[in-house]
Amino acid sequence: MRRGRQPRPVPQYSRRRILGTWAGAALPMALLAWVGAPLLASFLDGPSAWPRAILLCLTAGLVWQFVLVMVLIRREQGTLRWPVLREALWLRSPRHPRTGRRGGRLWWVLVPCVLLVAAQEELPTLPAPVRRDLGLFLQSVPGQEFFAGNWAWFAVVVVMMVFNTVLGEELLFRGLLLPRMRGAFGTRDWLVNGLLFAAYHLHTPWSIPVNLLDTVIVSWPARRFRSALIGICVHSVQTLVLTAVLLGLVLR
Repeated sequence: MRRGRQPRPVPQYSRRRILGTWAGAALPMALLAWVGAPLLASFLDGPSAWPRAILLCLTAGLVWQFVLVMVLIRREQGTLRWPVLREALWLRSPRHPRTGRRGGRLWWVLVPCVLLVAAQEELPTLPAPVRRDLGLFLQSVPGQEFFAGNWAWFAVVVVMMVFNTVLGEELLFRGLLLPRMRGAFGTRDWLVNGLLFAAYHLHTPWSIPVNLLDTVIVSWPARRFRSALIGICVHSVQTLVLTAVLLGLVLR
């Protein structure tokens, strides 16, 4: 890297700035889900009007989160070059907290995390409105008919999931916020990060109780090993499973 392009030290956010960044992600998602989607659905035709509207609105909100992260990092670091992004957003291999050793066997931390996420999916959840639950829509006859041979909307869902698990939520909460919360919350930063992540789901409030478990499953290991890739990898497993299910419907 050229001289003068080394990553700048990661600053520590104040509590007010942390909450402001949280609001910059949570409030647009809530507005898009509860105001934007019904409004957009009223302009669309057919029985799939609502699913199309909610998918487009949530995708827009997740893309906005990526833009927000890039804008904040550009202002902080002065560049968006990959070597700088990698350090500023903890997009690096897990690092042992005592020895400093990176990667290798430390990647095995993903195994219990993935298993815990799988177990999390089996937990009872609060009832969700049927038309706001993508899983229920995929299981329904209208949902299966809608996605049969529908490559365009398959692509929309894949884009939404990529921004959900790689470029959106995880990048913002574990890549941007978590490394910058120690100054405001000390050794409880991972706990507060997990609580903020759960509370962020105002667009799907019925999922907030279950998402509280991500505090232990994702936020704690991400902080301990100083790697946002842990959360990205763990939640990307869910994306791969859903993509496989969706692909099966499209190929019918």
